[in-house]
Amino acid sequence: MDYKGSIKEVIKKLDSDPKRGLTSEDAAKRLEKYGPNKIESSNKKSMLAKIVEQLVDPMVILLIIAAIVSAFTGDVVECIIIVAIVVINAIMSIIQEGKAEDSVEALQKMSSPEATIIRDGSKKIVKAEEIVPGDIVIIETGDIIPADMRLIQSSNLKIDESSLTGESVAVEKDYRAEFDSDVGIGDRDNFAFSSSIVTYGHGVGLVTGTGEDSEIGKIATSLDEVEDKDTPLQSQLKRLSKLLAILVVVVCILVFAVGYFRSDIDLLDNFMVAVSLAVAAIPEGLTAVVTIVLSIGMNRMAERKAIVKNLLSVETLGSTTAICSDKTGTLTQNEMTIRKVFTDGKEYEVEGSGYEPKGEIRDSKGQVVNDDETIKLLMSISTLCNDANLLREEGQYKITGDPTEGAMLTLSEKWNINQEELNEKYPRLNEIPFDSDRKMMTTFHELKGKYYAATKGAPDVVIGRSTKILLDGEVQDFTEELKNKVLEENTALASNALRVMSFAFKPVDTLEGELTSEEIENDMIFVGLAGMIDPPRPEAKAAVAECHKSGIDVFMITGDYFETALAIAKDLGIASSRDQAIEGKELNNKSDEEIREIVKTKRIFARVSPQNKVQLVKALQENGEIVAMTGDGVNDAPAIKNADIGISMGITGTDVAKDTAGMILVDDNFATIVNAVEEGRVIFSNIKKFVSFLLSCNIAEVLIVFLSILFGLPSPLTPIQLLWLNLITDAFPALALGVEPAEPGIMEEEPRDPSESIISGPTKFSLISQSIYITLAVLLAYIIGLKFIFPGSIEGAHTMVFATLITSELLRAFSVRSTRYTLKELGLTSNKSLIKAVLLSFALLIIVMYIPFLRDLFEIVSLTWQWIPVIILALIPLALGEATKAIREKKDN
Repeated sequence: MDYKGSIKEVIKKLDSDPKRGLTSEDAAKRLEKYGPNKIESSNKKSMLAKIVEQLVDPMVILLIIAAIVSAFTGDVVECIIIVAIVVINAIMSIIQEGKAEDSVEALQKMSSPEATIIRDGSKKIVKAEEIVPGDIVIIETGDIIPADMRLIQSSNLKIDESSLTGESVAVEKDYRAEFDSDVGIGDRDNFAFSSSIVTYGHGVGLVTGTGEDSEIGKIATSLDEVEDKDTPLQSQLKRLSKLLAILVVVVCILVFAVGYFRSDIDLLDNFMVAVSLAVAAIPEGLTAVVTIVLSIGMNRMAERKAIVKNLLSVETLGSTTAICSDKTGTLTQNEMTIRKVFTDGKEYEVEGSGYEPKGEIRDSKGQVVNDDETIKLLMSISTLCNDANLLREEGQYKITGDPTEGAMLTLSEKWNINQEELNEKYPRLNEIPFDSDRKMMTTFHELKGKYYAATKGAPDVVIGRSTKILLDGEVQDFTEELKNKVLEENTALASNALRVMSFAFKPVDTLEGELTSEEIENDMIFVGLAGMIDPPRPEAKAAVAECHKSGIDVFMITGDYFETALAIAKDLGIASSRDQAIEGKELNNKSDEEIREIVKTKRIFARVSPQNKVQLVKALQENGEIVAMTGDGVNDAPAIKNADIGISMGITGTDVAKDTAGMILVDDNFATIVNAVEEGRVIFSNIKKFVSFLLSCNIAEVLIVFLSILFGLPSPLTPIQLLWLNLITDAFPALALGVEPAEPGIMEEEPRDPSESIISGPTKFSLISQSIYITLAVLLAYIIGLKFIFPGSIEGAHTMVFATLITSELLRAFSVRSTRYTLKELGLTSNKSLIKAVLLSFALLIIVMYIPFLRDLFEIVSLTWQWIPVIILALIPLALGEATKAIREKKDN
């Protein structure tokens, strides 16, 4: 809170001397007390911790238990395969998530390596980490601020704090400003923050906070303190694992109990059958398929300009219910653009956005204006009185210098007024630099043997110092009536969140002697105004509308000014009235409960601190929302870390934001988030499909064996047949279901409830009904084979079961593609990967059946005409499933 109170009070508190600084002895003691001016890293995961993290997943634990049981029951092959699945799955996950979160290291990189200080009464250059509270630091243009400091001197000082506050324009600093009450980070005019950049002027500061006690240090600490949370998919897979564990125990007990009362089954054999069947109830391939499908999803998202760093984050996007977006560089272009020009008593609209000099200038009637002497004069003044540069590199326009001045150069280039050519024609002969007291800048040029002063500055100042105005091509008296009209226009532009700059000129007799502001910057001739803003991204409006259509709420959370945030939010459709906006300072003394109520109605949060952003993310989460937080600055990092899915900009994003985020937008395009959300929804939908597919197959297998034993029939499947079904037959279709195209209207659905089970509603009905249909069809095939087709041949009966079960499971893969649309509506060939997978699995069945040594290994026989009843019976579950969907669809309509 060292921005509060007077400079003398802060100096006294820190026991420092502004002229002589600290002594070396005192600095050494303080270094020992406060520690080095750097941010220590902590809570980094070791490779061992990452491996353990993979192995403690409930589904993996189930597989490990299954492997141990298989080893003890003699199924060594199954044990080896299951262990291989666990190992490969862990390796894949670690590789995909390989990049550690280096947020703290990135913060350290941003820190200033050296700084100029006053110590022992003289200037010294020291390493930034040796600076301590109480040190006196000298700062110049281009310097990175080495620590948080209270300014004790400043001259025309401007500091870029955009990565910390989100404000687009460099902030003017004034050491004389004093505050008695709390103000937001972006409003502390007498303060300089660690890692911000001096863009103009110079000053002297008294260090008040170093290392983790600086604002950026507090951000680093907050990042370390955030605990990783389970994603919705993790939670649901854990619940599914528990359910499967219960199912395994129940199967063991039931099968053993039934066998116990049958005199023809040995007690040890009965136990082995029960245990083997329990292992068969676990879909061994599920964990691997989930990992592979999420990896495929990561690659697909990367193709759509969204890099996802964490496998499970891929799916989290699909369940997002709220997107909290930073404004600067996320919803806007982070390129100041002149939108309005006022000259000659008329307002003109300027088209185009960003620094690319494209766009027409139109009058109030919408007519294109190509030639106007007063507008040309305004452009010439704005270009000559300008220290920025407009550059074109690799087809992209960018500026060096102040963004406001860059916008002026872009405006001029739209009428082919080139800065380089103009400066060559009218070189700068002298200047009165900008300073925060005058709020003006003036340059001097020669035109046709006469000298002129070109001035730009704050409208109220320039208007107040002008006595003439250029109207209708003539210099006229700037009467009070005309001044009021111009001031009204200035107010109108400002009320639309435009940053307004005014322009004037003045003939000068001579450039000899001292050119003072009092002499030159009075009695000027007023030319006009230009209103500029950091404009919304062109595609952002459609993306916001798409979010609303998808049931996703969009919140703007920014460090920028209230009016600016409101104007951009209204333009994008995020909010429609002022009632939906609030400033961060109004949140500071609110309870968690009050903030939870506020986020239910507000959509714009302006002038917020990093702590405010975290408060808002947590409030939304406590209200049951799945929150995505987007941003590009250091100020966004804590909220990005706390969100369910953190999203950083790839181009404008700081290293801190990128390393903290779970996803990076390569093109900095808010619309890419909508694409990623759609991809996330498709991935979760497909995960539900292949989970339903695998479980229905496994449940059918368990029921077939259990009911056979219950009805006194021999076991219908051998252990190797069960292993083949689980790991070979089902695996390929499951993977193909993972790349199923999006169902129609998937983005028009409400976000799914994160507490909802992965198997629920129509999916649960489909799973249960298909398990029953497949069980009945296969049992019928077993009885027909055992009693009629292969009487007395257990191998023949096993073959009927094996072939019918595989065929019905492969056909089930087509039915599971949708719980809403029939196969006819989806199109049989719309998922070509599934057709290939089914044909591959069926081809492998043919190979096993017709190659002698494999046929003997699997204890089956070759089928000929017997394929007819097999195909007919296998088609029954598919036909019943499709008929059920058609009836439900007809009923819904």
